[in-house]
Order: sequence, then C-alpha cells, then structure tokens
Amino acid sequence: MTTLHLPVTSAPTSAERRGLWLGLLGVVIFALTLPMTRMAVGTPADPQMSGVFIAMARAAAAGLLSISFLLATRAPLPQRADWWPLALTASGAVFGFPLLTSIAMRHVEAVHASVIIGVLPLTTAAAGALLHRQRPSSGFWLCAALGSALVVGFAMLRSGQGLAIQSADVLLLLAMLFGALGYGFGGLLSQRMRADHVICWALVISLPLTLPGAALTWPAAQLQPSTWLAFGYLAVFSQWLGFFAWYRGLALGGTVRVSQVQLVQPFLSMLFAVPLLGERLDAVTVGFGLAVIAVVFIGKRMPVH
Repeated sequence: MTTLHLPVTSAPTSAERRGLWLGLLGVVIFALTLPMTRMAVGTPADPQMSGVFIAMARAAAAGLLSISFLLATRAPLPQRADWWPLALTASGAVFGFPLLTSIAMRHVEAVHASVIIGVLPLTTAAAGALLHRQRPSSGFWLCAALGSALVVGFAMLRSGQGLAIQSADVLLLLAMLFGALGYGFGGLLSQRMRADHVICWALVISLPLTLPGAALTWPAAQLQPSTWLAFGYLAVFSQWLGFFAWYRGLALGGTVRVSQVQLVQPFLSMLFAVPLLGERLDAVTVGFGLAVIAVVFIGKRMPVH
C-alpha cells in the first residue's frame, strides 16, 4: 500500500517546486517594473511620459503581441464561464495596477514605492484563499493588518506632513489591491487554461480601451532614448512575458504558496533602483522593508483551512 501511494505524493511536490521556480522568475521580471516605470515617467522636474500613456500603451503593445501569439498557438476561445474572470483579471493586471503605479511613480522614488508594495504577497495570498474558498486563520489576518499598518506608517513618516499621507502613496496602496485581484483571478484561470493564454486574452479584450487610450495620450514632446527603452521593458516583460511565468507558477504551486516568493520583490526593486536611477538606500527604508517582509513571512506560515 505504501508503494502505491508514492507516485501520488511525489508528483504534486515536483509541480509545486516548478511552480515556485516559475514564480521566482516572474518576480525577478516584475521587480524591475517600479524602477523602469520611474525611468519612463521621469520626475516633476524632468517629466517624460505620462502615467496614463504608459499604462495604456504598454497594454496595447502587449495586446497586439498577444494576438499573434494566440494565433500562432491556435488558442481556443475561452469558455463562457471564463469571460467574467478574464475581465476581472484585466481590471487588476492590465488597468488598475499599471495605471495607478504609473501615475504615482512620478512623485515617489522606486525605493520608497518598493516598501509600499511590500504587502502585496499577503493581499495576493488572501485573494487566492478567498477564491479557492479557503479560510485563513486569525493569525494570518493579524499579520496582514500589521503589515498594512507598517506600510501606512512608513508612508506617513516619509510624507513630511505629520499624520497625513501623500496622494502617491494612496495610489500605490490601491494599486496593491488591484494587483492582488489580477493575480488571484489570473491564477485561478491558469488552472483550467494555459497560463500564457490567460494574460493574452486579458490583454486582447482590453484593446478596445487601451488602443484609443494610447493614441489619445501619445507624448507630444521628444523623449530620451532611455525613456523608450524603459517603456519597451514595461510592455514586453512587465505586462506580457512576466505573466507567462507568474501565472504558470501560481497554477502549479498554488496561489497561497507561490505568492510567498514575492517576499524578495521589494528588495530586488530597491537594488535595481540604485544603479538604474541613482537612488540611495537609508536605514529607515531598509528597516521598514525588513519589518514588512518579516511580517509577511510570518503571515505566510499561518494556517489556512
């Protein structure tokens, strides 16, 4: 009887391992998103692309690439029951997160934003648990609340306005919720659709909005070559190829489990921001970043029923 059970237990372990590695690859790709967005939007003193253009144009470019990919792979049309989850995936991964972060990144440094987005693993895990009808323990929710409090406290400390919080930080917090929504429904769909087809269909159904949005907000001024290079990365990697690995990882290893690899994303973003943007790391930022990651790590180990 023991021999009969061995193949059953070894296969999921192998799938989970591949899911974690694919999830890590997706996280490495996504870690460059905030620094590249900052490079593309510029600063208030030296503005480049508008945040709205970046969000719409990166999705439009990735959507056009998706049409070719879906045709080349002979992708079937999604089932009727999949259209609504696809729309929710698009609302988070195509519109909400890219739009809000692109607008916010002109007003905050990538290192600062990395701390704010640091609670994303917990929100992603919570979304995955709810979608899979799992019940996170009270300890999990306590960690989620503590992590959120740390992020809000960091934002208020850096605002220089006492108990006030910058509007850019509010946008980043909202972006975190939209990101969890897109990750949660995308990971759910990836269990019955090809992971690369999930993001492709989400991008294709968004084209009626993203193409006109990109055309209407096209930059009028001449931009630096580095700005277009940063935009190219956002369109091809952050908005498209990164999701190939990420959604496949969520499908193989489970959303609650694989989302823990996002723990390394804030520090990867910080490390990328130093050489790319000339930003610096100070003790307060590193301290809050470590505290958020520690809370998320503990929260990820809390039972989910």
